[in-house]
Amino acid sequence: MHAIAVFLPWYSTGNANSSIGGHNHVANQDFSAWQVLPVFRFLLLLAAAAPFILAWIIIREHALSWPRGELTAIAGLSAVTLILVKGFVFKPGEPSGQISLSYGFVVALIGAILILAGAFVRSTEIGKARKPPGVL
Repeated sequence: MHAIAVFLPWYSTGNANSSIGGHNHVANQDFSAWQVLPVFRFLLLLAAAAPFILAWIIIREHALSWPRGELTAIAGLSAVTLILVKGFVFKPGEPSGQISLSYGFVVALIGAILILAGAFVRSTEIGKARKPPGVL
């Protein structure tokens, strides 16, 4: 769901003076994250791959030095942060008042939250035995 959301419309333009992602004077058009965010699109696709990598590690029963799901949680949290920043803090396009969010943004945010929630559930399934300081 998260990977598909990169190709769904994230931003909608307003009047004919709007410009976004190298597209100038576009009125009432939708643009996906793939069209508008040249670097972030690859970071979001990498975050979408994290649950599949976790599933591979679980199926193959690889021994890890960290709890399973922890790296996926980092990827999910990073994706949530990137999506929120590109939606509310540094929204692409000019004038920013003429650029609005579309449904692809919401789908991507939900997908990133689900990645984070799944990683959290997986990391709490296996209890990590803590040792007191000084014990090897």
